[in-house]
Formats: sequence, structure tokens, C-alpha cells
Amino acid sequence: MITSVFKKSTPLNLILVVILMLVFFFIVQFQDSSLTYSASLILKKALLFTVLLSSVFITNFIAKKNGLSKDSSYTIFFYLLFILFFSTIFENTNILLANFFILLALRRLISLQSLKASKEKIFDASLWIFVAALFHFWAILFIFLVFISILFHVSRDYRNWILPFIAFIAVGIIFLFFSTFYSINASEFIINGATTNLEIDYFTNNYQNIAFSIYTTIALFFIISMVISLPNRPLLLNASFKKIITSFIIGAILFVISPDKSSDLLLFTFAPLAIMATSHIELKQLKLKQEMVLFVLIICSLFTFFSQL
Repeated sequence: MITSVFKKSTPLNLILVVILMLVFFFIVQFQDSSLTYSASLILKKALLFTVLLSSVFITNFIAKKNGLSKDSSYTIFFYLLFILFFSTIFENTNILLANFFILLALRRLISLQSLKASKEKIFDASLWIFVAALFHFWAILFIFLVFISILFHVSRDYRNWILPFIAFIAVGIIFLFFSTFYSINASEFIINGATTNLEIDYFTNNYQNIAFSIYTTIALFFIISMVISLPNRPLLLNASFKKIITSFIIGAILFVISPDKSSDLLLFTFAPLAIMATSHIELKQLKLKQEMVLFVLIICSLFTFFSQL
């Protein structure tokens, strides 16, 4: 029954996901009784929600446009469920913006398989990644995905290898301009962002531990499923799925090494995991197995969401 609802991509499904996101967003906002709402705060919250919603639809666009999913609404639904595991994401401005720019980069890198306008795509992707790094320094790790994409598709042209460095210089010049204009200490900004912390001890209660454990288990399930089924995927899509897997791994590494560790950092893994989950659910298999996977995931996400309020 659940699978039949999201099996097709219809305006009704999209509206349903948007409404559900709004409901859970407002639930999180009303939990903080200390907030005094003003016009500026409401505008900021609206912009954050718009950024998050845009991230969901960019992920859906990446999956559909590049043939990584069928004409279904599973990708946006999975993204929504993953958000519920860590509802504090609704409040983290820098992580939301950094992830948004990373998704813009991923969109360009996945479409590189068409070999059309490859130089523009490499430059754009690199530019977005360096912009993302201004909001969260370790987002810069995604630049490895650019070089991996070049290696997969356009490695013979040496100019493609130089483009990420040109993008770095461009973002660096813009950053120096704004840091001078707003009296920001550029070296201190970079040094503070470039610190690491390998300890995962930020959890404040058992429910956060449970949410993290369940999410990790679910992620491993979908990654293993993807790796096992990869040889049976169309050869044309193999490179794209490998980039999706790599994107998830980079997001996980970013979570591990970031200094101000919180579950919000796992947002960088949501998009690739939502695409892998969609790919799993769309495999030819018994409908009962599909229903069970969706049902268990829904129950887990709702439990972790309401238990952390």
C-alpha cells in the first residue's frame, strides 16, 4: 500500500511531502518556547525551510534527470524520513547552506556522464564546493569527487584537471574581498574551520544515541545493497552510482572529522542515501519486501523524531 502511493511521481505526492515537511518543521519550532518571534526571525526560518525544501527537490532532480531512479516519488520521501532522524537540522543555518551548495555541485558532476559542456560542469561543481566550504570548512573534501569524476569521464584533457584550482582562486578572491569589507580575519576564519575532532561524544541523551545507531544501520543496509547490485546495473549508470557512493563516504568522513560535531552534519549523507534507498526499493523484488522496508523506515523515523523532542 505504501509503495503504491509513491510509486509514481505526481503533483499530489510532491504536495504531500511538502505538507509533511511543514508539519514537522512547525512541530520543531513550537518546541522551543524561549523563542520570541519577530518579522526577521520568521523570515529567517522561512528561508531556512526553503533551502531545505530546495535540497530535497534538487536531490530528486539529480536522481530522475540522470536515470538513477524511475518516475517515482521515493527519493523525496526517503529524504524526508532521514530528516526526521535528526530534527535539529531545521535550525542549523550553515550546514543547510553548505549542503545546498554541495548538491548543486553533485548535480553538475553526475550529469558529466553526458560529456556535454564538461569544462563548464567541472568549474561550476568546484566553485559550488568551495562556496560550501565557506559555511562549513570540511565540505571542501567533496573536491575529491570532482577529481574522481574527471578520472571517470574526461581525464585525457589536462585542462580539466586545472579547472578546480581556477575555481578555488575565484572563490578565494571573492572571500578576501568580503572579509576585507566586513573586517573578517581571513586567516583566523580558516584556521578555526580547519580543526578536527575524531571523538564522537556529543550525544546528550540515549535517544540521540538510538537515532544515530538506527540511521547507521539503515545506511549500511542500503550501501551494501547498492554495492552488491552494482554489477547488474546498466553499464552507463555505473560511474554515476559510484559517485553517489563516494559522495556518501565523503559525507561520513566529514561527520567524523568535523570539530563541532553534531548529528546535523549527517545531512551531507542524506541525498546520496536517499538515491541509494530509492534504487533499492525499485529493484525487482517481492512487493512484501518493499512494503516491509518502507514500513520499518517510517516507524524508525517517527520514533526517533518524537523521542528527541
